[in-house]
Amino acid sequence: MNTPDAKILIIDDDRELGEMLAEFLSPDHLDVSACLSGEEGLEALREESYDLLILDIMLPGMNGLDVLKVVRERSEIPVIMLTARGDDVDRILGLEFGADDYLAKPFNPRELLARIKAIMRRTRADERRGGSVAVGMLEFDVRSRRVEADGTSIRLTGTEFELLRCLAESPGEVVSKEHLAREVLGRRHMPYDRSIDTHISNVRRKLSDAGVDNPSIQSQRGVGYLLLVDERGV
Repeated sequence: MNTPDAKILIIDDDRELGEMLAEFLSPDHLDVSACLSGEEGLEALREESYDLLILDIMLPGMNGLDVLKVVRERSEIPVIMLTARGDDVDRILGLEFGADDYLAKPFNPRELLARIKAIMRRTRADERRGGSVAVGMLEFDVRSRRVEADGTSIRLTGTEFELLRCLAESPGEVVSKEHLAREVLGRRHMPYDRSIDTHISNVRRKLSDAGVDNPSIQSQRGVGYLLLVDERGV
């Protein structure tokens, strides 16, 4: 029996959807397990190691956002949230709580597969790349996807790490949202999509909480972001 490329856990109370996704994703060497409640999903995450979590926001009992909070206390596992179409509040909250990406229901399974593959490519590229990069107070361990500031570890999700690393590759230069979306999310930046902005906001907050003011992330309205480094602090 071939070893799967990735183990994926789906937490969604729609049993038929879980079965359909397992059938659709398995030909791409993805080992899919499904749970019908948040409590059951958290127990599965405690018992086994997974490479990616697909999490519905609308769950009976413990909702998806509450599940995500617990997951993020323990792990940086990539998380794709499933939200109701048109519910921008849930999407933004999911990203603020640490989701890597989201899809609105109903969705095309091929789009979900594309998102999964983008996250897996990003994760494995870092594992192969290795090495460390220093910018200002920050030091990036690319293989472990960890960031430290003066020896203090800053806990970032995989997407947050990739955004900060992408900006750090061109310090002082504006990086467009389109480039960030393609490099980090593996998809085009769409009008009115706040994913990049929300992830950047999370990174800024975590840097501030760690006492990091050099480098700082600045925005160029309507274009993108840059990592501004005070050379006196390097």
